[in-house]
Amino acid sequence: MAGPMIVRNSKRETRKSRILKTQHTIARNVQLNNCANTFAAIDNNAIAIGQRVLRIEADAIASLIERIEASFEKAVNLLHECKGRVVVTGLGKSGLIGRKIAATLASTGTPSLFLHAADALHGDLGVMAAGDVLLAVSSSGETEEMVELIEPARRIGVQIVALTANPRSTLAGVSDVVLDIAVKEEACSLNLAPTASTAAALAMGDALAIAVHDRRGFKEEDFAALHPGGRLGKKLRRLESLMHTGEELPRVLPDAKMPDVIYEMSRKGLGLTAVTGQDGKLLGVITDGDLRRVMQRRKENVLNLTATDCMTKSPKTLPRTELAASALRLMEEKKITSVLVVDSAGRLEGVVHLHDLWTLQLF
Repeated sequence: MAGPMIVRNSKRETRKSRILKTQHTIARNVQLNNCANTFAAIDNNAIAIGQRVLRIEADAIASLIERIEASFEKAVNLLHECKGRVVVTGLGKSGLIGRKIAATLASTGTPSLFLHAADALHGDLGVMAAGDVLLAVSSSGETEEMVELIEPARRIGVQIVALTANPRSTLAGVSDVVLDIAVKEEACSLNLAPTASTAAALAMGDALAIAVHDRRGFKEEDFAALHPGGRLGKKLRRLESLMHTGEELPRVLPDAKMPDVIYEMSRKGLGLTAVTGQDGKLLGVITDGDLRRVMQRRKENVLNLTATDCMTKSPKTLPRTELAASALRLMEEKKITSVLVVDSAGRLEGVVHLHDLWTLQLF
């Protein structure tokens, strides 16, 4: 009797364990579903928050458009006519925005630097001189260090442009020009963290910088001179700094025989040779492709031909002052691998190959 009893008890225990396991699985699945729903709610909430923040900041910037009026014109005139430098100042988040404004001004042709208002009161005021313009960024216009900076700045002889949300502030009251950057609300859910206000300040600073940039007649070549490094600087390089010249430049006279033409092309390794007169004036170009086409047409006596017989008479050319990006665009449009560089009189000065542009990472 003992045996069968043990078997029945084992079966009973097995059924019980299966039931417990099933219940555990169901509970676990419910928990996982609840977690998934919670995460989905969080994600949806994050999306809504992100959209709301961007909408508030976009509205804050858009509201500045109607404030671009006479005061803005006066501020642009002050910055454009500044004989010294534009000194941008601020504290906290306004200071960070001020650094960006100063950098934008400097990179677009307006000599500028950032001066922390607190540091200015402890010796760094020496960077300012008569003839400078102080561009002060302060939402409240009542920051203690900023207010204390006004009197010594005036004593030095600088003019002041204020970017502030409080046109009745102390800073606004002593400034030559006041630009209103007030916003209805911050994007922060507590309406406390500087978000929409800093976006508005930065946008107004950009508007000032670009307006002065255009007033100066700032051109691509000026931009290139101020951005010699990095991808942007490479893109704005001039052909004169890239072209092959002197002994590296493949060229033959019009009466050169084909063996001499082929030798010159092979020796210089650019896949072409220019054809020039004794005075250096460009007459044409012979490429590897031109040679192949001539050999296909002429089965015999190819080596008796001259450079004039084989050359393309209207090669694509650019001046030495042209940008590297323009040369690349021309090569892509015409499906060629080299561009000849000539002076105003049509004399050959150099050649730029596609490989020369490859090193600039323009592709």
